[in-house]
Amino acid sequence: MEYEEVRFEVADGIATITIDRPDVYNAFTRTTILELNDAVRRAGADDDVYSVILTGAGKGFCAGADTTKMPDWDDQSMEEYGAYLWMIQQLVSKLRSMATPSIAAVNGPAIGAGCDFALACDLRVVGDEAVLREGFVNIGLVPGDGGAWLLPRLIGESKAREYLLTGRDITPEAAVDIGLAVEQADDALVAARALAEEIVNKPATAVQHTNSLVDPTRSFEEYCQLAAEYQWDCVTDPEHQEAVAAFNEGREPEYDRGLGE
Repeated sequence: MEYEEVRFEVADGIATITIDRPDVYNAFTRTTILELNDAVRRAGADDDVYSVILTGAGKGFCAGADTTKMPDWDDQSMEEYGAYLWMIQQLVSKLRSMATPSIAAVNGPAIGAGCDFALACDLRVVGDEAVLREGFVNIGLVPGDGGAWLLPRLIGESKAREYLLTGRDITPEAAVDIGLAVEQADDALVAARALAEEIVNKPATAVQHTNSLVDPTRSFEEYCQLAAEYQWDCVTDPEHQEAVAAFNEGREPEYDRGLGE
């Protein structure tokens, strides 16, 4: 499908999804959310995609909802509002549940739901001009898109409450210090691509299964059962066998993926 407000590109095993509304720091409309949902679904279902990057065009990651495009909620019902919010929550859910590793290249402001999109990714790289801000409390709202669920699991409950209850900015330096971001870089997208390439060069089944095993809501018993199933998938996977052979022979592994063809 052709998109109006999102760019979707696949190259060398990496899908790059770009929110493309740079004039408003990539603040989203209903169209943006529908297109993002579809793009993330496509990336996760593509066997030739081994890593996904989510970023924004220009100088922003995503400034949250475009308030100039919002419906007049005075004329809407709670059910209609819930349906609108559900679309946004589904995007966060898709990012969270996707086995293919996702990386947020936070090149600028990530505000409100835009912050939640970054938090929903598996990894984050922040640029020098990045800022992550839940900020809902500043305008009399709650984090309806997942922020109050995601942030405590990423940085701990106490620190998460600080940012959620004050609406304070998380600077690039703080994001790295508290373990929210992998690194700070001059160019977040370039650094994210380098990280994605490193992941692409690992055995794909092992990467996806490892990514799926990371779930703080799962009990240890559930983890062990799932890990045994996943380990068997890996043991019988040709890429595992090639990786072991390459290690024993002192060479780089060669996986039959047809990348670049």
